[in-house]
Amino acid sequence: MNTLFEQRTRLRTKKLGLLLKDARLARHRSTSSCAQAMGCSVEEYEAMEAGQQAPSLPQLEALAYYLDVPLEHFWESRALSETEPPMPLENVQTLLGLRQRMIGTHLRLARQQRNLTQSELARRVGLDESTLEQYETGMRPIPLPELELLANALDLRLEDLFDQRGPVGEWRLRHQAIQQFLELPEELQAFIRKPVNRPYLELAMRLSELSADKLRAVAESLLEITY
Repeated sequence: MNTLFEQRTRLRTKKLGLLLKDARLARHRSTSSCAQAMGCSVEEYEAMEAGQQAPSLPQLEALAYYLDVPLEHFWESRALSETEPPMPLENVQTLLGLRQRMIGTHLRLARQQRNLTQSELARRVGLDESTLEQYETGMRPIPLPELELLANALDLRLEDLFDQRGPVGEWRLRHQAIQQFLELPEELQAFIRKPVNRPYLELAMRLSELSADKLRAVAESLLEITY
């Protein structure tokens, strides 16, 4: 690997370690329980918190799911506040393996769409070609700093690699929906919460599905009634 690559991944790995520890402490969890949630040994997890080793994206997703913290926390610079207890996570190894293969496939398809060979992409980011092959086949977890560099080299948004349809993805979408609701003005939140206003919300949903021409016809009909 080239020196710039090593410097960038080392700094990102150290920052990730601080964010991992912050999330764990915010939820009052032990290193052993977090290691179990991520499907790794306690020694490996402690090395991650120490900034000596980086987690893969599936491992990070699994930990965020277990701790019930936003996945975006691991790209932020602020500490977490304490919230409700974390969720249990089952079948960790199966989930991690499936997610890693999905990410590898996504990377391989993106590389092929850009007419890049494995050797060209490996050279572009400073990886060994054999390592990249293992990443693309899902045979080897991709440390997050390296995944970020690969995504950048392929003009991918890292969000495109997040779990979308699995249990972690569904949980993340629920979190986003709750956050979007909380960002609405208070008077609008109050309106939505009142059961008596549900018919108006359902009407708005139906109107949002109409084409522009149909909406125009509805508006013209309302004008005729009012005049």
